[in-house]
Amino acid sequence: MVESAHLSLHVPEPAVRPGGQPDFSNVKIAKAGAVPRPPVDTAAEDIRDLAYSIIRVLNRDGEAVGPWAGLLSDDALRTGLRHMMTLRAFDARMLMAQRQGKTSFYMQHLGEEAVSCAFRKALQKGDMNFPTYRQAGLLIADDYPMVEMMNQIYSNEADPLRGRQLPIMYSSKEHGFFTISGNLATQYVQAVGWAMASAIKNDSRIAAAWIGDGSTAESDFHSALVFASTYRAPVVLNVVNNQWAISTFQGIARGGSGTFAARGLGFGIPALRVDGNDYLAVYAVACWAAERARRNLGPTLVEYVTYRVGAHSTSDDPGAYRPKTESEVWPLGDPVLRLKKHLIVRGVWSEERHVQAEAEILDEVITAQRKAEEHGTLHAGGRPSVRDIFEGVYAEMPPHLRRQRQKAGY
Repeated sequence: MVESAHLSLHVPEPAVRPGGQPDFSNVKIAKAGAVPRPPVDTAAEDIRDLAYSIIRVLNRDGEAVGPWAGLLSDDALRTGLRHMMTLRAFDARMLMAQRQGKTSFYMQHLGEEAVSCAFRKALQKGDMNFPTYRQAGLLIADDYPMVEMMNQIYSNEADPLRGRQLPIMYSSKEHGFFTISGNLATQYVQAVGWAMASAIKNDSRIAAAWIGDGSTAESDFHSALVFASTYRAPVVLNVVNNQWAISTFQGIARGGSGTFAARGLGFGIPALRVDGNDYLAVYAVACWAAERARRNLGPTLVEYVTYRVGAHSTSDDPGAYRPKTESEVWPLGDPVLRLKKHLIVRGVWSEERHVQAEAEILDEVITAQRKAEEHGTLHAGGRPSVRDIFEGVYAEMPPHLRRQRQKAGY
């Protein structure tokens, strides 16, 4: 009998720690335009390699190349750039507001603007997103009023959710934005269930599920894939891989699968990886996946390879777990600057027009902020009524809640 060795546990570690030299040599990036665009009805087993590559459209010179290019007009691209710039300016003002004590909590999108802003343009009215907390671009790109978003962040008297949800956890049925789940990953099964219900009703609307790289370790993620693949639910399953959860690098949740997209292969789901900082590539892949869902071809798993430039939230210090200069060497660049360069190359934008647009957008954001603050902030001005605590839960309020409301003076 051979004596067995002592067992040991493998704990993945990031390539570099705070104070070290940032290193992204392990991120294999395909040449722009090199990844083929398969027919929408392609079987999952025929495109397995797309789960390991990265679909890109914009090259280093700002040109759109390859089979995924050519889907957007110049006007649509200028609008997309403006949406991303608006989200970035909105972020900066709300982060400042949190530091000033006007709200308790905020989460930035810095570096990830292209993912949600471009994806929204591939959807139709009535489709439903089940987002995480870093997809406010879905609302910005659908012209949801910034004042309403700020009212919700401030939890003031005009908050459409009446103070019953955490800041940045918006909700709008009209704009296809299901309220965010504080318990991460639950939105994945919710999206699949909603999509299944749409199919059962013979409706035409599809769903989009959103999750971060860290939350793919939750059991809800895998449960959603089981049901989506089994029933061919009309849903796009999005994984935003921004390299970091709140304090752990993406390798912890990814395990030995190589990529997050590859998780879909074991369920027979077509899976693609896309450059999440390339607005054109995100839009093209989103259209491809949405068309599959609409044609009853089932779900698609899409991994967006991007980078979280800012902190996870206002209660996080990324300097404690990653090098402070890491974002500067991220190989896929800045989504706003890349689309700006592309438009300049096309001759439909300029440095001067960009500076002017930044000023216009900042003025719009500040104007919206002033209007929202007229209704109050976290510690000043109007607030929702205490009565609202008891509303919106039951179709008919049970007796014990009626008694509690009466004791509270309502």
